[in-house]
Amino acid sequence: MTVSFSLEGKVALVTGGSQGIGESIAKALGAAGAHVVVAARGEEKAAAVAQAIAAEGGKAQALRLDVGDPASVSAAFKAVLLEHGKLDVLVNNAGITDDGLILRMSKESWDKVIATDLTGVFLCSQEAAKVMLKKRIPGRIVNITSVVGLMGNAGQTNYAAAKAGVVGFTKALAREIGSRGITVNAVAPGYIASSMTEGLDEDHKKALVGQIVLGRLGTADDVAGAVVYLASDAAAYVTGTCLNVSGGLYIG
Repeated sequence: MTVSFSLEGKVALVTGGSQGIGESIAKALGAAGAHVVVAARGEEKAAAVAQAIAAEGGKAQALRLDVGDPASVSAAFKAVLLEHGKLDVLVNNAGITDDGLILRMSKESWDKVIATDLTGVFLCSQEAAKVMLKKRIPGRIVNITSVVGLMGNAGQTNYAAAKAGVVGFTKALAREIGSRGITVNAVAPGYIASSMTEGLDEDHKKALVGQIVLGRLGTADDVAGAVVYLASDAAAYVTGTCLNVSGGLYIG
């Protein structure tokens, strides 16, 4: 038996695909052969990512999508179905933070993080499942959660609650649609090198790295590699799991 990570002939939609981890995921899926729909609220940035994928010989397009808006989600998935006739892979990556200690956290801050990071996963997964079930596609749904949802983090009760919810959602949905050949998994990144971590002073960086068993911050490509695996036939017998990509920040 040959293990295949190829996504040739597959259509993959990545939410929040215009920057950061989402951008790396979109590019990795494109490199694996998928036609990538780069979905984001900012269509101009999404188009730049799609163009970069095409420049490397891949296939991609940009699509405007606000995961917190049910009408936007419905319209986006209808557009994908109209153009491609199917959807093989959904990566729920879009997410926001609005940190603060609970005594100072407003209801608005709580609601907007839950709406994007958890309800957005529900809305997009619901639409993807409709397509996959109707077309009898052995699809892949991959949800980007966070180790914060597994271990908690002071000042992020809204984000931790949303990301923990994504883990539970993943396990439940895997049980619902697994009999139809659709797998549902999550990836939980730890501390990932970004523009935010670049702005930290050296002492703070050292403190962060000191908590990580592998002794370094993760990269967006570390996360993208895990997503490609879960989206591919190599992970055809993996469902309902949360893949911890934190370098040992969290072991549990």
